[in-house]
Amino acid sequence: MALIELHNIKKVYGKAEYSTVALNNINLCIEKGEFVSIMGPSGSGKSTLLNIIGCMDIPSEGEYRLNGQLINQLNDQQLSKIRNKTISFVFQNFALMQNFSVYDNVALPLFKRKMSAKDKKEKVVYYLQKLGIADLLKKNVSLLSGGQKQRVAIARAMVAETDIILADEPTGALDQKNGAQFMELLCQLNEEGKCLIVITHDENVARYTKRIIRIVDGTITADRKAEMAQ
Repeated sequence: MALIELHNIKKVYGKAEYSTVALNNINLCIEKGEFVSIMGPSGSGKSTLLNIIGCMDIPSEGEYRLNGQLINQLNDQQLSKIRNKTISFVFQNFALMQNFSVYDNVALPLFKRKMSAKDKKEKVVYYLQKLGIADLLKKNVSLLSGGQKQRVAIARAMVAETDIILADEPTGALDQKNGAQFMELLCQLNEEGKCLIVITHDENVARYTKRIIRIVDGTITADRKAEMAQ
């Protein structure tokens, strides 16, 4: 059984003559521990696909199973629980709370979990140390550099200890050096067994992944293994 299974997925926005088909006839299986990039031009449907995989949206038609569980009929509260336990997100602009500390940002995924304040702090510090930014624990994220914000975003994804990490154009706001460092961090997470799915339009980013899926006009046009960047 695959970790992620999409069968005949269709996503339509709007109704009747005002409707737009964002995804059509998507069939896709992703196994545990895979490192996948989804590529396509702007408006191709790749972010819509990521939102469905991430339980941020549900398909109009078709069947989506995550770890064998049928997702389609779940309500918002049930979807939220699945996201919190199974999926972490990294966004292009990092989506950090600018007027809060590094600790507050990284600890965010733990707020809905039954953990003591001591255990939460220990877990946050552990991952900040792992990324070499434990000294930034109390610093306001608005004062951080782009590279530091990048690591805070990764720490927030790591602290949740989910099986899946989804990244939407994660290097889009970074220069080439920081972008490469970011992808190397994702490679390390993949080596630890995490399933990573990256949305990108950058071929150089896609080369870090092990499988490239191309989508055009809401349809998968290619699905192949990738060569790792040197």
